[in-house]
Amino acid sequence: MNKCEIITIANQKGGVGKTTTAVNLSASLAFKGKKVLLIDVDPQSNATTSLGVHRDEVEFYLYHVLTGSKKISQIIRKTSIDSLFLAPSNIGLVGFEKEYYNKKIQGREEILKKRVSEIRDDYDFIILDSPPALGPLTINALTASDSVLIPIQCEFFALEGLAQLLSTIKFLKEQINPNLNIKGFLPTMYASQNNLAKQVIYDLTQHFDKYMFKDDNKQNLIIPRNIKLAESPSFGKPILLYDIRSNGSIAYQNLAEAILQQGL
Repeated sequence: MNKCEIITIANQKGGVGKTTTAVNLSASLAFKGKKVLLIDVDPQSNATTSLGVHRDEVEFYLYHVLTGSKKISQIIRKTSIDSLFLAPSNIGLVGFEKEYYNKKIQGREEILKKRVSEIRDDYDFIILDSPPALGPLTINALTASDSVLIPIQCEFFALEGLAQLLSTIKFLKEQINPNLNIKGFLPTMYASQNNLAKQVIYDLTQHFDKYMFKDDNKQNLIIPRNIKLAESPSFGKPILLYDIRSNGSIAYQNLAEAILQQGL
């Protein structure tokens, strides 16, 4: 099997499309024949419910893996896409943050990395959906990853906080995870009639063009504001299974293709 790539979807700003990207990128990669594991690292567990798993029905989830009572292989579930698998979350995952600050725990930034290493060779891609904060769970996710994909909402204050995230990534790369790289910036919720959205794309391109995903025509890949994309989680389905022809579905399929072409 080819080397597995582990990608964290991260941005400490909430509501930027992290979970939407984690779920639909994972589904799109699986649709293209890759074996994919989506790990829900967010206590809100929206990635879990977006794949049709009710969070209250999950007996064992990522908390049990991080605290050592279960192996990650014991919590992984099948999904409605044959080659897409899920390591679910639950609100109880917030308990890990309290235990994280126990000074007796050695290498606490690398707990998730150690757990994931046990099953890494079983997958082509492992996607981690992180919470909207630069706390212990996000730090663990980034330490476990090869790269980080940063969704950025095409609205006012879009770039606010980005410097802090980039500083955290730089620190982790220097101190803990030298393999961590920026996979790319992904503009989300783009409305073409909105001049502010166009300005955000312009600013991103001016400062971070080398980190922008491109399509076959070398145009920036952008996730549009799309009703079907917003509706699909309430049906417990990725957009591919809800409306494969929608603009949102096509955008995430194009993103998956760009990532496959990037390689490692």
